[in-house]
Amino acid sequence: MNSAVAADWVVVPVGEADIEAVAARCRRLVTKRALLAAGVAVLPVPGLDWLTDIGVLVRLLPEINAEFGLTPEQIERLAPQHKVAVYKAISAGGGLVVGRMITRDVVLGLLRAVGVRLTAQQAAKFVPVAGQAVSAALTFSALKWVCEQHIRQCMAVARLLELPPPSDLP
Repeated sequence: MNSAVAADWVVVPVGEADIEAVAARCRRLVTKRALLAAGVAVLPVPGLDWLTDIGVLVRLLPEINAEFGLTPEQIERLAPQHKVAVYKAISAGGGLVVGRMITRDVVLGLLRAVGVRLTAQQAAKFVPVAGQAVSAALTFSALKWVCEQHIRQCMAVARLLELPPPSDLP
């Protein structure tokens, strides 16, 4: 079998070591972006942090999907029987944004899951200095939490799949 063909075909990490390596890369990326968003949250401009959070997640969630081989485009490249397996694994894994197109509305739905933290974040903006620090901490933790849940869902889907590469192609 041609290894280049197999390498092109395998889009989902295979094996626990690969899945953990992809998750570690994603977690490092999430930490960097969450720190960036927390830096913006320190600024005393109401609403700017929300826009930043949405922007970060709209870009970050598809990157996590891509790392796990679970973007809609990557799934579409699979053979029909493998697409079915992917979608079954996604629904079994409870992935809300795994394999989906990430839009602003999807991200707003995710942010509602951490609504209490973000409402407190907005309220904290009105307390000088300490409020900005609290807002930054809440932004960081909310983004980390949302992304960690997404990474875990992607890991669960990848573990369920473990699709073998095809044999020789014609």
